[in-house]
Amino acid sequence: MTHPSIVQPHLSVLTPEQIAEVHERSTRLLSAVGVRVDSPHALQLFARATGQSAGDDRRVRIPPELVEWALRAAPSGVDVYDRLGNPAFRLGGAPRFGVGVTCLYYQDPDTDRVVPFARHHMRAMVRLGSALPSFDVISTVGVVQDVDPAMSDMVAALEMAANTDKPLVLLVSDERRFPAVLDLLEAMNGDLAARPSVLPYVNPLTPLVLNQGTVDKAIRTIERGLPLIWSSYGMAGATTPIAPTGTLVLLQAELLAGLVLSQLVCEGASIVLGFLPSFFDMRTMSSFYDPLSYLLNLACAEMMAWYGLPHCGTSGSGMGWGPDLLTAANQWANHLTSCLGKVGLVPFVGDVLGSKAFSPACLVYADEVIAQARRLAQGFALDDAASTLDETARVGPGGDFLTSEQTLARFRTAYYRSAFLDNLTLEQWQAQGCPQAVDRLRQHTRQRLSDLPAPADWTERTARGEAFLRTVSL
Repeated sequence: MTHPSIVQPHLSVLTPEQIAEVHERSTRLLSAVGVRVDSPHALQLFARATGQSAGDDRRVRIPPELVEWALRAAPSGVDVYDRLGNPAFRLGGAPRFGVGVTCLYYQDPDTDRVVPFARHHMRAMVRLGSALPSFDVISTVGVVQDVDPAMSDMVAALEMAANTDKPLVLLVSDERRFPAVLDLLEAMNGDLAARPSVLPYVNPLTPLVLNQGTVDKAIRTIERGLPLIWSSYGMAGATTPIAPTGTLVLLQAELLAGLVLSQLVCEGASIVLGFLPSFFDMRTMSSFYDPLSYLLNLACAEMMAWYGLPHCGTSGSGMGWGPDLLTAANQWANHLTSCLGKVGLVPFVGDVLGSKAFSPACLVYADEVIAQARRLAQGFALDDAASTLDETARVGPGGDFLTSEQTLARFRTAYYRSAFLDNLTLEQWQAQGCPQAVDRLRQHTRQRLSDLPAPADWTERTARGEAFLRTVSL
C-alpha cells in the first residue's frame, strides 16, 4: 500500500559551514576572553576542570575540549510531565508554548487600563493558560504585588501549582527564596525529580557574567534532579554588540558556559539552552524585538539542534500596547517562524508594554495564532491521485464540489475556524453594524475569563500550599 507523501514547509537559516563557524567563534571567545564567575563554588568547579585558578577578576577561560566534553555529556532531550505525573511532551522536538512572564501589572481586557498584578490575577491567568489548548506550559505569569514582598515568589508558585495540571516554567526573583519555593512545590505535589513537571529558568548577566544568584539557582536545580533552562537576555547595542553576528556569538558563548557549568555540577544533567535577542532603542531607553531578533532566534535553535540539545527561545511578547497591531505582528512573526524552524520551548506569551504588563486578550489572540501556525507547519498529505481524478471526473467541467463525497466528509475540519471571528461578506459585516475584530477579541476574552474551572483537587492543593507557607519565616 502506498502512503501519501506530506507537503510540509521548513525554515532553515544557517548552512553547515556557518554553524561550524559560529561554534568556533563562540568557543574561541570562551577560551580567549572567558567569563566572570561570581560564585566561589562555581570557581572551584571550573578550577578543578581546567587546572587553573581564576585571578582577582574572577575570570574563567574555558578551553574548547571542556566544551566538547560537556556537549557529549548533556542529554539530547528532556521528558516533561504534567502535574499529575502523566507524560506531557519531550523537549527536543516540535515547539511548545507557554504563558508568562513575571509582569508587574495586569491589563484589563476591556479598557486596557493597567493595575498592579495581584494574587487573584495570577490565579485567573494560570487557569486561563490551562484552558487554552495551544499552550503546553505555564510560566510564572506575574510578580504578585498585594502580599508581603518577602512572600511574593512563594505565593506565585502556590497559585501556579494549585490552578493547573500543565507543567510549570518557574522564575524566582529572590534567589534566597528559591530553595523554599522548590520545597513548597514538593509539599504540594510530591517528589519533583521523579517525573519532572517543573523547569526552573535562570539568566546569566550579559555580557559574560555568571552571577552569584543565577549560579546558585542553577546548582540547586541540578542537585534536585530537575531540568534547568539556561537563557541569556541580550540587548543589541547595549549588552551585546549591535552587529547581529556579534550578538549571536556572544550569547552562544554564554550558553556554552552554562552548559559546561551544569555538567561540572552533575555529569548528564538535563539542560535547555537558548537566548532572547532583543535590541535597545536609545530614543526611548527600552528594548524591543526587531525582525532580526527572530532570525537570531532561529539561528540559536539550529545551533542547539546541531549540538543535539533542547532549545528555549523567544516568544515575540513584550511588544505592543495591548491587543493591537504591533502585538499581532510580533506574535505572528515569532510563532510562525518558531513552528517552521527548529525552535523548542516558547515560554513567555501574553506580556505587553515592554513585558511589564500581562494582557489576557493578547494571550487569547496568541492561542489562535499558534493554532494556525501549527496548522501551516503540519502541511498536508498529497492524497491518492486516483481518488482526486475520480472525484473531479464525477463533478465534470462546470460543476461544483459543494456536495461531493470529500467535501461532505471534510468540510468541518478542512480549514481553520476562529473561536470569535467569522468570515463575513461586506453585506454581512455592514448588517452587523461594522464590528471591529479587536472588540470581538475583547468580548471573547471576557467570556473565557468568566468560566475558568479549577482543577478537581484545587482545594486540597491549595490547603497543602497554605499549610507550608505558615511554616516559612519572613
